[in-house]
Amino acid sequence: MQTVVIGAGVVGVSIAARLAERGASVTVVDQGAPGGGTTSTSYAWVNANGKEPQPYYDLNLAGLEAHRAMSAGNLATGRGSWLGTGGHVEIAVDDTHRDHLAGRLARLTELGYGAEVVTHERAAALLPDVRVPDAAQLIVHFTREAYAYPTLYLAHMLGRARAAGVRVLTGATVTGLRPSASGGGEVLLDDGTLLAGSTIVSAVGRWTGELAALAGADVPMQTFASPGDPTVGYLAETGPVPVRLDRLVTSPWLNVRPAGGGRLLLQALDLDTTADPTDVPGPASPLAEEFLRRLRDVLPGAEGARIERLVVGQRALPGDGRTIVGRTARVPWLYVVATHSGVTLAPYLGDGVASEIYGEQVPAFAEFRPERFHVDAAYEPVVAPRRPGEQ
Repeated sequence: MQTVVIGAGVVGVSIAARLAERGASVTVVDQGAPGGGTTSTSYAWVNANGKEPQPYYDLNLAGLEAHRAMSAGNLATGRGSWLGTGGHVEIAVDDTHRDHLAGRLARLTELGYGAEVVTHERAAALLPDVRVPDAAQLIVHFTREAYAYPTLYLAHMLGRARAAGVRVLTGATVTGLRPSASGGGEVLLDDGTLLAGSTIVSAVGRWTGELAALAGADVPMQTFASPGDPTVGYLAETGPVPVRLDRLVTSPWLNVRPAGGGRLLLQALDLDTTADPTDVPGPASPLAEEFLRRLRDVLPGAEGARIERLVVGQRALPGDGRTIVGRTARVPWLYVVATHSGVTLAPYLGDGVASEIYGEQVPAFAEFRPERFHVDAAYEPVVAPRRPGEQ
């Protein structure tokens, strides 16, 4: 079986590796370097927290458990891991956040998700260098949630892909998609190369709509329109800081997680109102100083921290906010994958998409097929509400 996967981020490489391990001949194509798109600017919070409706929760939970199982297998062989498994502590101070958190807690507890209310004393033990506010009204520890180092995960899957014979073409721009005489598809590259496959997989994140259009398919994606819209958000990374933190923290002022080597990754959703990928403030900007001010409030031991990197992450958001996975009805040789939860879902999508390309239906994908956009001509894009801590 010949397959071409377009996109060398965490999702595309996961699919390519699993296809090749099942015996397919796979070529991966990317216009840049592996992981150079959305993968490189993700908060990478691995979770199913607040993911609704139920099928989307189930999908994300499967992704979370796939990460944990794969990571545990890697650790057992002494090869290390890309996953931080200390869980996530969320702190609510005001009434609105408390009520929102309490509602999620009740639903997730009923589902057996792994969430527990903790006291101030327990929170202080979980977060020894974090200032836990005396005014905190509700503190919840989501015990199975994790954070990922996307580049390390990508390295793991690239290694598996190459060991299974996957060919990776970088710096190659797709300029055309068309049907082949054999009933599959053909990918035309900017240097004139023509790649053929019985299935062409699109795993290009926020560029999904543009790529699908080359094949004559319509896959609605939300695109950046103005600063602060749902497709963008700031991430700030510090230099090494001598503080103890081994889990995610969501606070009223700042979300923070380890970034490796003593560095911290910061997020503050209320600051995203000015986020613009065409105008990114530098590490010495007033915005960077505001991130540092909030960091010192949350982690008093971070008084010497400096911002080394400030980016505007661009999210892959399907038109209705829900994952897209499946063949396009109008172009059956084109299999499309696009999701806001790419890091969480990558290992599960890798297995599932490979299974479907080999002819096995994955029931968990049933609610996420691309043809849903064309059932009702009155389709309207949906902007899902962003909750505290959302990546």
